Amino acid sequence: MQRIIILGAGFAGLKLAKELSNNPHYEIYLFDKFNHHQFQPLFYQVATAGLDASNISFPLRKIFQDTSNVHIRLAVVQGIDTKENFITTSIGKFDFDFLVIATGADTNFFGNVAMATNALPMKSTVEALKLRNHLLQNFEKALAISDPIEQQAFMNICVVGGGPTGVELSGAIAEMKKYILPKDFPELDFKRMNIYLFEGSATTLEVMSDKSQEQSMSYLKDLGVTLKTSTKVVSYDGVTLTTNAEENIPTKTVIWAAGIKGNVPSGIDPALIGRGNRILVDSTCAVFGYEHIFAIGDIALMQTPESPNGHPQVAPVAQQQAALVANNFIQRTKKTFSLDTFSYNDKGSMATVGRNKAVVDVPLPKMHFGGFIAWMIWMGLHLFLILGVKNKLFIFLNWLYNYFTYDQSLRLMFKRLEDK
Repeated sequence: MQRIIILGAGFAGLKLAKELSNNPHYEIYLFDKFNHHQFQPLFYQVATAGLDASNISFPLRKIFQDTSNVHIRLAVVQGIDTKENFITTSIGKFDFDFLVIATGADTNFFGNVAMATNALPMKSTVEALKLRNHLLQNFEKALAISDPIEQQAFMNICVVGGGPTGVELSGAIAEMKKYILPKDFPELDFKRMNIYLFEGSATTLEVMSDKSQEQSMSYLKDLGVTLKTSTKVVSYDGVTLTTNAEENIPTKTVIWAAGIKGNVPSGIDPALIGRGNRILVDSTCAVFGYEHIFAIGDIALMQTPESPNGHPQVAPVAQQQAALVANNFIQRTKKTFSLDTFSYNDKGSMATVGRNKAVVDVPLPKMHFGGFIAWMIWMGLHLFLILGVKNKLFIFLNWLYNYFTYDQSLRLMFKRLEDK
C-alpha cells in the first residue's frame, strides 16, 4: 500500500478521503487541527444564534468508522520536506508517497494590522461562536451604559465585505434586530441600532448576475441595512471605524468578510505561490514541478483561459477537484492509465439575505431566481450537502421552528468567567 497524506478535512480533503476509503492500494492519513468537519456556508447562522454549532459539525472518526485504510490524526502541520517526502507536525514526522494539500483559506486582512487586531473574522466554528458571544455581550454591556453616545457604539454593527458571507450575515443580524432583540432587551431602543455593510465595489455580490446584485441590495435595504458601496474601510482601532470618505463610525463590532488567502504550509517554494497566496497547480491538480504532490480546493490556483485568476474558492470547486484527484489515484493502480484533467462544472451560485429573500443564478440554461423560490432552493441544497441524517433533521427543525415562531432559543454565551 502506498501512503497518501491529506492535509485538511474541509470539503476537498474530506471528499478525497471518502472517495479512496477502503481502497486496497492506498493507506490514507488525514490531518486536521479539529476532530470534525465544519460546514462553512452556515457559520453565519451559528454566529447569529440560528443554529447550534454541533448542527454544522460532524466528527471525522464517525465518518470513517467502517473504513480500513483511513487514519485520522489531529495535529498542526509545521512543514513539508518536498525532497525527502515527509511532513513535520506537532505530533511527529510522517513519510508519504503522495501528498495532497487541502489546507483551505483563512481571513485576508490585506496587511491592515489594526483591522487584523480589532476586527472579528468568521472562518471557523470557534470564530462563529466567538462572534455570537461578542454580539450578545455587547447588548448586555449597553444596558449598563447611561450615556447615549457611548451606548451607541455598542449598538452599531459594521460588516466589511459585500460578498455572500457579508450579505448573509448582515441580513441575519437585521432579522435579529427586527424580530428578536427588542423582546430580549426591552430596555434598549433598537431604532437606534445601525447595521452597516461596506463594499469597495459599486454593488454587493459582485460575481453574480446584475439581477442578483440589484435584488440583494433591495432586500438588505428592506431589512434596514445601511449599504455603503464604493466605500473602503481604512482603519479600525476597536472604538472608531474610518472609511476612505473620512467618515468615522463609533462601533464596538466590526466583522471582516472582505477577503481570504490560502493557508500555505511551510516548505512550499515561494515561486510556486501565486495570487491570493494560493499554490500553482497544473490541470491534474499537481503542484508544478512535482508528480506526487497535489493541491486542491481553496489553496489551489489553476490558471486556465476561462479562469485566468483561478477558479472560485467555493465548495463545488473543491469537491470536483477532489473527485478528479481520487479518480486519477485509482487510475494509477492499473497497468496502463492516463490522467484526467480538471474542467469546472459550474452549476450556479446563490446567496440568502433573510426570510423568503434569496438569489440564485444558474448558468446552463441561464436562469435567475429570486425571493421565496430562491430561498427554498438555497435551503434544500444546503440540507442536501450537510453531513449526517441527524444534522439534517436538527437543522430542518430549527429552520421550521424559526420560520413559524420568528424566534430561536440558541442565544447562549459560552465563555470563561474571567473573560470580559
